Amino acid sequence: MGNPSWFVPVMLGLMLIGLVWVVTFYITQEQYPVASWGRWNLGAGFAFILAGFAMTTRWR
Repeated sequence: MGNPSWFVPVMLGLMLIGLVWVVTFYITQEQYPVASWGRWNLGAGFAFILAGFAMTTRWR
């Protein structure tokens, strides 16, 4: 039995959102995506990436 049709797009989307989040943080010299979070932006970006990676373990 395979995964639902939404599974792979969500998995890839989470990983891409995390990547864009981290890259945006570095390119804008730590001012975006959320300036008040400071270095916690890295944690948020990696949380998205890890959530997507965790979904890969359930991919069939």
